[in-house]
Amino acid sequence: MAERAVIVIGAGDALGGAIARRFAREGLAAVIVRRHADQLETLTEAIRAAGGEAHPFGVDARQEDQMVALFEKVEAEIAPVEVCVFNIGANVRFPIAETTARVFTKVWEMACFSGFLAGREAAKRMTPRGRGTILFTGATASVRGREGFAAFAAAKHGLRAVAQSMARELGPRGVHVAHTIIDGAIDTAWIAENFPDRYALKAEDGILNPDHIAEAYWTLHVQPRDAWTHELDLRPWMEAW
Repeated sequence: MAERAVIVIGAGDALGGAIARRFAREGLAAVIVRRHADQLETLTEAIRAAGGEAHPFGVDARQEDQMVALFEKVEAEIAPVEVCVFNIGANVRFPIAETTARVFTKVWEMACFSGFLAGREAAKRMTPRGRGTILFTGATASVRGREGFAAFAAAKHGLRAVAQSMARELGPRGVHVAHTIIDGAIDTAWIAENFPDRYALKAEDGILNPDHIAEAYWTLHVQPRDAWTHELDLRPWMEAW
């Protein structure tokens, strides 16, 4: 078994993957999670090619039994969970009149409820050891609801509240809980395809580089406990806020 593991829930091709690669470079076994394990092949190969340890899992983070089983398996067979990163987005736009109960519930399950499950399971393992880091990826919607994003903003506001409550409860027990507000477009293929004008700002450092965000996550993890950050906002220099 490795000495310690990082679980990245929502390990996609951009930010989640960058976070997993960054922590793997420091010797943590990278447990990378998304709903379909076959979509993790490229990231798994990249981490291993760089000399890191990667373990892909296909898990529906909204399902309590699957999340419990994930953490139990990691602790029993891979390494103690030192870091848990919740990075599921669920950024969808629906006019309020078209936001069905199913849409609202599904977005909440993806962006808030599954974050609660991840944080709870991580806390169960970390608090007895008196150490660990739990990081939640938020968005502009965590603090401000825009038109067309009632479901997403409600979920992200809820996730931020979960993070705050956990930080107050777990900090005195040695577990660092932090919430990041990613305010701006991230350098992804989706942004390039759907927002070419925004993507063109990449040449001016006008969109967020996933590797640079991942560096901030690593910094949060290694902060001394006399100067812990709970909330960190990251945005390009030209972003209006």
